[in-house]
Formats: sequence, C-alpha cells, structure tokens
Amino acid sequence: MPLSPATLSDVARLAAYTIFLASYLVFALGKFPGMKIDRPGAAIIGAVLMVVFRAVRPVDALHFIDFGTIVLLFSMMLLVAYLHLAGFFDWVTEIVVARIRPRHLLPTVIFLSGVLSAFFVNDIICLVMVPFALKAARRLGLKPVPHLLAVATASNIGSVATMTGNPQNMLIGSFSAIRYSEFLSYLGPVALAGLLLDWLVLWLLCTRRETPAAQIAVLDEPVPMEHRRLIKPGVVILFVLAGFLAGLPPALVAAVGAASMLITRTREPRRVYDEVDWGLLVFFVGLFLIVGGAENVGLTERLLEISERLSLQNWAVFTVATAALSNLVSNVPAVMLLKSLVPGFANPHQGWLVLAMASTLAGNLTITGSVANIIVVERARPEAEITFGQYLRVGVPITVLTLAFGWFWLVWVRGAA
Repeated sequence: MPLSPATLSDVARLAAYTIFLASYLVFALGKFPGMKIDRPGAAIIGAVLMVVFRAVRPVDALHFIDFGTIVLLFSMMLLVAYLHLAGFFDWVTEIVVARIRPRHLLPTVIFLSGVLSAFFVNDIICLVMVPFALKAARRLGLKPVPHLLAVATASNIGSVATMTGNPQNMLIGSFSAIRYSEFLSYLGPVALAGLLLDWLVLWLLCTRRETPAAQIAVLDEPVPMEHRRLIKPGVVILFVLAGFLAGLPPALVAAVGAASMLITRTREPRRVYDEVDWGLLVFFVGLFLIVGGAENVGLTERLLEISERLSLQNWAVFTVATAALSNLVSNVPAVMLLKSLVPGFANPHQGWLVLAMASTLAGNLTITGSVANIIVVERARPEAEITFGQYLRVGVPITVLTLAFGWFWLVWVRGAA
C-alpha cells in the first residue's frame, strides 16, 4: 500500500520537499551550482535520498517506476541504432543532397527532420540530421545556421505527432492509455501545420534574401552502401509501425522489434549498445522515484489545490502554464509533475493531449528548451556556431505560433468534434 502523508515523520516530509526542490533546481539549471552533477546524476541522487529518508519505502520503489515507458524508450533507441548502423540515414543523405536545389534545402530539412522525428525519438534524429544539414548547405553554397535551426525546431515540432516521437509523449501515452492511432489523429495535424509555420518563419527571418555562394562542384566521397543490410531493419520497423497503428501495446511491439534485431550473426551488439542514451534511461528511473516520494508526502494534493486557484482546467491557461514550466525545468520533469493533475480534470483525455502538445512545442522557445536543441548546437559547433540570440530570434515566433495553433486545433476543432 502507498504511504500516507500522515504516517510520515516531519523530518521525512521536510526531507522529501527539500530533495524534490533541489532535484528540480538541477533539472532547471542543467547542473548543480559549483558541482559536476548533471540531470541524470541529480535524478539518481534524489531517488536514493527519497528511499534513505523513507519518503519511498524500498519495497515500494519498483511500483513507482513505469516500466512500459522505460521499455518503449529503450526499444526505440535500439531500433534507431540498427537503422543508423545499417547506413539508412547516410543513404537518405546521399539521395537528397545529390538531387535538391538551393531553394529547396530549407523545406527538405524541415520536413525530413519532422517526419523522421514523428516516428522515432527526436533526440536521435537530431544526431543524424546535423551532418546532413551541414553537408547539404556546404554543397549548395548556403549558410548552415538557418538549416541547423530548421533541424532543431522541426524535430521538436514533428515529434508531437506520435507517442514515440519524444520521451515526454511516451510518458503521456503510458499514463493516459490513449491509443497510438488516436494520438496521431489528434496531434498529427498540429505537427503538419507546425512544420509549415516553421518553414514560413525561417524563410522570412533567415533565408528570404539569401543567395547561394559558389557551389562545391564535387560531392564528398559517397558512403559505400550495402542495401541488403537495410532489408531486415527496414522490415522490422515497418512491422513495428504497423503494430502501433493496429492498436497493439506500443512497449510490447517495440520490444519485440528490438529483440528480433538483436538476433544477428553479423552485427556486434556492443556497437548497438553504444548508441543507446543510458543517461536518459537512468534519468527516467530516478525521476519516477523522486516524483513518487513527493506524491507520498502530499505534494499532489497541494498541486491540485494550486491548479484550482490558477484555473488550470482552462485550456489556454494550462497550455501557457505547461509551456512555462517546460522551459523552466525541461519538458520531461514538467510532464512528470503535471501528470498528477490531469486525471482530476473534467476532461482528462483533452488534458493529456494539451499536455503533450504544449510540453513538446514549448521546447522551441530557447536553446535550452529541449535536449534536441542542445544536441544540434553542440554537434554543429566545430563547423557552425549558433548563439543564444540567433536561436531566440526564431524560437519565440515559432513557439508562439505553433502553440496558438495547437491550442486552437485541440480545443476548438477537435474539442467540438
């Protein structure tokens, strides 16, 4: 049975609140001030301290961890790793770079990043799209920064479409029990319209007056491609996506697909494991326990009281509050914090969809708004530097426009359906 706040000592309650606030401070800042403690480290420390101070009993610890979310995230990482190692993304890069014209590069980067991020984890897509954007811009004599901004913003926007697009959507899919196809039908149009708005803003602010410099006459040496290596991962991915759309449990479908990919005579498993973001998985486990401890000491009840005073059941207010909190502490911790409120709403189904939309699209506001943005900035740094101001100049209008459309679509169009 879960602990009751009344059964806990004052020391345990004070410790739990302190641990919770300190952990979320690190989630907001990225590192603990004066120390080398990052977000995964803070999650581990916070989880351990919750158990030490008895806010979470050791026998209850496993019950707070949503293993469906962990399995889904891990399995999708493995599937994308096999696609990456098989050369799928290099193959797409070679095809696209060889055929596009300069004026077509911006929409190509936007929609390629967005579509791939809709079905695979957007953080991983950013890793493979940055080299593509740099190579294509260099080949066509264009400035790389606008196209790198396109990778970051479009990967966030595209990922809103499905529950496998980003980690926070995986959490929401698990907690809400919304079917994959239903999630896509509600939020797919938000992603599509968002990508069009992204294109409009980046064209107006960055590339409208850009003229190509001298193009590089010769492409880089093409990557040797053995197309037969793409057959198995391609078939498995198609079956996994078909399972999602058929309404089968996403975690189970993804796990079966990942397990089938591990049955191989040629691929060294260590190379696949190296592609997995283990820090993100650890972060999730720790976060489950931190929030579980906070719930045990009565934080959920306090949040429900605050939500009533702030009228969070007004969808416009909830959208703005979610976007603000997502930029303050990052979107995954924000969803973990707000997930306790949504079941108490008059329309929890709508609440889950608004939470997914707002927490994802809010990631485009600043460089630190999402992990995907940070990946793009850091991976591109040797060849192109994106300043905070450059990003903010496009991030603000893109975030405001996409959030406004997402709210309008879910509340006035789908809400009235």
